[in-house]
Amino acid sequence: MKGLEKYPEKFLLAWSEAIGGKKAFRDLLMKSPYKELGIFVYALNNKDEARKWLIENGFPHFMALINGAEGNTKALDWLMKHDFIEFYYMAIAADGDDKAKKWLFRENKFLLQVALKIEFIKDEIERQNNDIHRISPD
Repeated sequence: MKGLEKYPEKFLLAWSEAIGGKKAFRDLLMKSPYKELGIFVYALNNKDEARKWLIENGFPHFMALINGAEGNTKALDWLMKHDFIEFYYMAIAADGDDKAKKWLFRENKFLLQVALKIEFIKDEIERQNNDIHRISPD
């Protein structure tokens, strides 16, 4: 799976747990040789410094996954153009596409699990942003 092939399984499992909101796993990743997986979690949660870091440090595919999950078609095109097929399907699954979820279910159930966690986080951020009961800086 292009983009994740260098990572030992235990770090991918930690990444999945960190995406799901378990801060101890995110913190573990930040101290590991694979801190980009921890930075991905910050970027997923709209931290601009983390998003910039991913691009500047050779992980544009992670940023394209996040942007694609947010509905950015240019990011999705970039993933396909650069043969990040699994990331493409993860992104559109995380954006709610049922066909992509079925594809991931057939091809890689672990990546489906990650995509579903990304979808949950992005939906939760959107719910919070649209909550009229939250105090706005305006």
